[in-house]
Amino acid sequence: MVVIASSCNIDEEITASLPPKIYLDSDSGVYTVKQGREVIIAPSYENAEGATYSWKMDGRLIGNDASLAFMREAVGEYYILLTVTADTGSDSEEIRVDVIELEIPMVTIAGNDNITVVAGAEVKLNASVRKTSLATNFAWSINDEVVSEEFAYTFEADALGTYTVVASAANEDGAHSDTMTIEVVNPEDMPFVWEFDRETYHTVVGRKLRIAPSATSEVEGVAYAWSVEGAEEVISEESSLTFVAESAGEYRITATATAERVTGEVTITRNFVVTAYEEGAYRREANASSNADWERVLEYTPAPGQFINELKTGGFKGTETTMTSAIAYAEERIAQNLFVSLGGFGGYIVVGFDHSIDNSGDYDLGILGNSFSGSSEPGIVWVMQDENGNGLPDDTWYELAGSETGKAETTQNYAVTYYRPSGAGMPVQWSDNLGNSGEIDYLKQFHRQDYYYPLWIEADSYTLRGTCLKARNFDASGNGTYWVNAEYDWGYADNFSPIDRLSDSDNADAAANANHFKISNAIDFECQPIHLDYIDFVKVQVGVNAKSGWLGEVSTEVFGFYDYNMKK
Repeated sequence: MVVIASSCNIDEEITASLPPKIYLDSDSGVYTVKQGREVIIAPSYENAEGATYSWKMDGRLIGNDASLAFMREAVGEYYILLTVTADTGSDSEEIRVDVIELEIPMVTIAGNDNITVVAGAEVKLNASVRKTSLATNFAWSINDEVVSEEFAYTFEADALGTYTVVASAANEDGAHSDTMTIEVVNPEDMPFVWEFDRETYHTVVGRKLRIAPSATSEVEGVAYAWSVEGAEEVISEESSLTFVAESAGEYRITATATAERVTGEVTITRNFVVTAYEEGAYRREANASSNADWERVLEYTPAPGQFINELKTGGFKGTETTMTSAIAYAEERIAQNLFVSLGGFGGYIVVGFDHSIDNSGDYDLGILGNSFSGSSEPGIVWVMQDENGNGLPDDTWYELAGSETGKAETTQNYAVTYYRPSGAGMPVQWSDNLGNSGEIDYLKQFHRQDYYYPLWIEADSYTLRGTCLKARNFDASGNGTYWVNAEYDWGYADNFSPIDRLSDSDNADAAANANHFKISNAIDFECQPIHLDYIDFVKVQVGVNAKSGWLGEVSTEVFGFYDYNMKK
């Protein structure tokens, strides 16, 4: 008998009958690539002999090879369906490609695009560069010659002429620069500036009114003259005017400034209208239907800050691109007992009531903040009467004195100018009227909105003025991990005061809690007491220019306002 033995490869038969299997070269199934750059998605496969491949995005075929080269210019998330099909079946995997922004080091120079200076004068320049994860080179150049690689640079030139100043930065993702022009002239050729923020003023008979310029160039040999229509005598020869109306009515005031130049005299004329009213002419007595709480927000102009434009904690929608929409945002937040941030120094909010708040001689006003032990972000409080009765805060502001009023370290008439960043994710630069400069830090680890500069501010820079207190924040840890914002004695909103908070609670949960204020503490522009029988509007303004390391800028927050007389 002949026996014929035969065998078969069982493993091969089993393998040949199995469907294909996809193994991505990314454990998460997510691929990350920068815009305009290519990522190769190259999975491995099993049981895919003779298979076909399909890469689809939004139902459209974008590839039919075993791997895919993917590139997009637009930042975003892209979802791709990979399908491999063989005679034995098919397999699919959904892939996500995150196209992220290039880390181009955007540059911003703080200040005007064009300035004029006297020969030999020093100009302090500061630039900020958007932080990236990449090694970045930075340089200042003047007329195409590199002069410094530091962010701060002092320009000085004796030779007359025009200098093009460029701050530039570059890394492997790209380069960016910002440019300004400095004109160097002789002293006699310096342009003369004498500017005012307004031309109309309201006042009360017998009260001092100050009309002061918002900008005056430092030019020697200028003669000033102020006069009132109908009167012959000159009432002031200073650059500003302190005016007292002796009776109700309209006063037309003319001011001139005359400067000597090589080409002859240069005269600037300014005209103002001052209307004086009797105090109480538009007083609105509280009645049974009056509400103790604020009625409406009239202005909301914060400084740049980490909660400005912020979509989550800050509660913005991203559509606040006008003052009207910003005010609506603030009203909605306060109505819900949620905080409204005022950003860095000078940021402010103005509210009105449905009645005049009387001066009782004691506490008259309550303002809610979220201070707690170790966290005070003091806001200066200002009050105003509706002197002309038009329902708008266009009259005279009076500061409410606090514990720091009159101290040498307290700065009156302090002004900070903020500059729009060149690109998203950048700090906001500032300069003040004392020659200092700095930044509102961009805190990517906490708040990632594109800009901390308010979206509804159309200008590329804006200036906020007010009273500045000496900062009391400090690093209690010594290594930057634990910052304390110490309290002030009394007289400030969002301040853990032992006096005017009228509570013994340590407020450890940072809930809304009130500071209380006396209208009788009102002072004028000379820091002298001023008697107001009542007030109609309240303004809270951030009172320090400081930042606490990783916590960011010291920023007053408000939750609400009320007439304390109606709650006693």
